[in-house]
Amino acid sequence: MNVSIRKYREKDLPEMIKIWNEIVEEGIAFPQEDLLTEKSGAQFFSEQTYCAVAEDCTSKNICALYILHPNNVGRCGHICNASYAVDKNFRGLHIGEKLVSDCLVQGKKHGFGVLQFNAVVATNIHARHLYERLGFIQLGTIKNGFRMKDGHYEDICPYYHEL
Repeated sequence: MNVSIRKYREKDLPEMIKIWNEIVEEGIAFPQEDLLTEKSGAQFFSEQTYCAVAEDCTSKNICALYILHPNNVGRCGHICNASYAVDKNFRGLHIGEKLVSDCLVQGKKHGFGVLQFNAVVATNIHARHLYERLGFIQLGTIKNGFRMKDGHYEDICPYYHEL
């Protein structure tokens, strides 16, 4: 699929909120439980260091997005964190790889030295394989670190990549 990755625009917000909320509702990847509204979504995305969308070059529809922000403050402020969301109708088309690759560039461009993922759910095999293929290093495993939507717990695997 031919997509372009670009900085988000205010007009993208309805599609971004829809895609983000899909992931939250699935309850198997993001830690958030509350859905974004038009107002909270606009605020949430505007507070990030950088947000990008993947736009289908043919239809011009937004099919995915990512957010980039500091993972911590002060002496650890050089470490960033990111989250990726791909519309369920566009999964399996390698859009995630384009998002992560762009995020690595943007992280460095915004002055970060490390991109760290705190809570990759162990059963999220596709994401884990992608991160490892792109050079991320798994830091270990946190047993029962993520509560799934159905209430059971899964392990999480923190990852990092030097920028």
